[in-house]
Amino acid sequence: MENIVLHKAETRGHANHGWLQSYHTFSFANYRNAERMNFGVLRVLNDDTVAPGMGFGTHPHRNMEIISIPLEGDLKHKDSMGNTTTIHYGDVQVMSAGTGVQHSEFNKNKDSQVKFLQIWVIPNKDNVTPRYDQISLNKKDRVNRFQQILSPSSEDEGVWIHQNAWFHLANFENGFTSKYKLKSKDNGLYVFNLKGDITVNEQELATRDGLGIWNTNELTVKANSDSEFLLMEVPMELPK
Repeated sequence: MENIVLHKAETRGHANHGWLQSYHTFSFANYRNAERMNFGVLRVLNDDTVAPGMGFGTHPHRNMEIISIPLEGDLKHKDSMGNTTTIHYGDVQVMSAGTGVQHSEFNKNKDSQVKFLQIWVIPNKDNVTPRYDQISLNKKDRVNRFQQILSPSSEDEGVWIHQNAWFHLANFENGFTSKYKLKSKDNGLYVFNLKGDITVNEQELATRDGLGIWNTNELTVKANSDSEFLLMEVPMELPK
């Protein structure tokens, strides 16, 4: 039988650091909620806004797949692997932290904010060699369709990670409806609605609402207004 968990936007954890406004779907930093630790291997879903010229200083990560999706502005990245890059709206960045990596992220612009999603996925392999990648997407390819942005395979569309997961972005026009079929029976699907209003199966989602569904093979998404959303298909069982 299908199972669901609904996370309304206003129920998320919130951290106001002045230069950073961060909303946490799952427990993170000082936000602790025993009922919201993860959705399967999806461990972190942070919705961040960084003030002009500000950012995260150099800090470490290990044994985590870290995905950044800019929603507005330009985010400058620098890491211990020698990468110095800038990611923009329309890009997707991935970092396999593996045995350990350090990086920093800053708002490149002095007069405009940056908005981006910071997502952590628990990997199916520990202590891999750290790795970095980013791609630029054609945003037209997600109009009234699911645009794949991440998978387990380097030969597939989008970036890849060490996990049996698939991410898709979509921009649906008002009234458009489509079905998404899960790629693995052991996976669940977490829908994060970025803007607009959608109905997932029979559950309505407003801007920044999240919905997790498992024990299902497919779902139906209908746009009740022009909408943008992220679908994250992930294994429900944590690695042992």
